[in-house]
Amino acid sequence: MVHEAAESGADYAKIQALRSTELSQRERFENGITDTDGTVRAIKRPYEAERERLAKLDLSDADEQWFADECKRAGVKSMITAFTRFSTQRFVAAGFDAVKVASYDCKSVALLQEVAANFKTVYISTGATLDEEISTASKIFVRGQASFLHCVTIYPTPLDQLHLNRMAWMKQFSNQVGFSDHTAPASTDLRASKLAITLGADVLERHFTILEPHETRDGAVSATPKQMQELRDFSLLSVDERKAKLDHEWPEWQIGLGQDIRPLSPTELLNRDYYAGRVAAWVDGEQVSNI
Repeated sequence: MVHEAAESGADYAKIQALRSTELSQRERFENGITDTDGTVRAIKRPYEAERERLAKLDLSDADEQWFADECKRAGVKSMITAFTRFSTQRFVAAGFDAVKVASYDCKSVALLQEVAANFKTVYISTGATLDEEISTASKIFVRGQASFLHCVTIYPTPLDQLHLNRMAWMKQFSNQVGFSDHTAPASTDLRASKLAITLGADVLERHFTILEPHETRDGAVSATPKQMQELRDFSLLSVDERKAKLDHEWPEWQIGLGQDIRPLSPTELLNRDYYAGRVAAWVDGEQVSNI
């Protein structure tokens, strides 16, 4: 996968430092909470089943080190998503080039402070994040250190809920802005990614696979090497060429613009409730949150 990503024109290959041992047990998600009228107040995600699922995906310190080294051998920069506090020193020691902060931690001030102190290059997703939280996060970093990525935390994301106009609004906080795309290529092709590039995204993030969509949990929202190469080639076109190609492939692209300032949808609020605080670091037998 690392070498396929490099050959497809990716600048970075990224893994996630998500470990089953750091999962937090929270009672309201064991059975979920649904009102008598059918309104969902908390999603159902039982702790033990989720811990067992994540345990199959756990990477060791040695695995992370191998990945960073393999990226160098493949000629692509290495990145890792930090999910818990007190982990960034480990990433520095492994030689990672950059750190990613996931959407639900854009508001995690203590974690962001540790990331800012240890890495010159940081990418932060902003899905399910309030406007004031993005503003607070931006003040932790020196200008140019962090790139903020617009993201919609609906998986997969419908084209009429992209709200890509939000990238222009986010430029007040970052020299570079971009889009973390969770649309489904099988049904929407690469339309969202191409629209983001046409609108001036400096950074594009996509899940990536060399398997068939049904062979991996995030296969539905993952791009293949061929699709990544297509996006790289599209990004190298002139602005006018991009617009002409987009008009031809997706005449209704305006539906992807949406709002630059908007309330979070019910689905995003439910995901925010679960994923913010999903994991926490262990210190002296106690879990310490990212906040």
